[in-house]
Amino acid sequence: MRVLVSAFGSDWKLKTLCNEVRNARIKRLLVKLYGLYQYENSSSIAWNSTFLGKPYFPHGIKSIFISGGARIGHNCIIFQQVTIGSNTMPNSKGQGAPRIGDNCYVGAGAKIIGNVNIGNNVRIGANAVVYSDVPDNSVVLSGQQRTIVREEQQDNRFYSFRGRWVYFQDGNWCDVVDAAVLAGLNANPPLIA
Repeated sequence: MRVLVSAFGSDWKLKTLCNEVRNARIKRLLVKLYGLYQYENSSSIAWNSTFLGKPYFPHGIKSIFISGGARIGHNCIIFQQVTIGSNTMPNSKGQGAPRIGDNCYVGAGAKIIGNVNIGNNVRIGANAVVYSDVPDNSVVLSGQQRTIVREEQQDNRFYSFRGRWVYFQDGNWCDVVDAAVLAGLNANPPLIA
């Protein structure tokens, strides 16, 4: 399956094609291929989910579920085993799909369910369950939802050492040039075998 998907350039490009192709037969074929690829990876990132920019999946797309009604902003980092799911229960006050802002960081195992708005620059901790709105510049911890609002904007970029420090933004890896950020990253250098 990976070989078939790589013919399109990447799974992300295949997902994009599923939304752009207008020919019904070709669209059905592409959606089926995309679905098989998702199944192979134990994931379900709906072909019709809305991403305003290319997200980054640090551990690949294994075991990630994102419903078709979800809307995800620019520069979002989504770890493994995350669910961003719709609530389709009739007469439920939380009926609908999540809307996630820009520059959000969603930790491993987090669950964001129903008609909730997640602001910009939000961190959602590992295994946190989010079922109500979260304002900008907040941190959501696991256990009973507890939100901490910060006055300052948070840096939620994903940093990686690839011979030099880089971060993921707008679908690309960018060199870290901010001296203060580099000093913080170099304070705990990565182990290189």
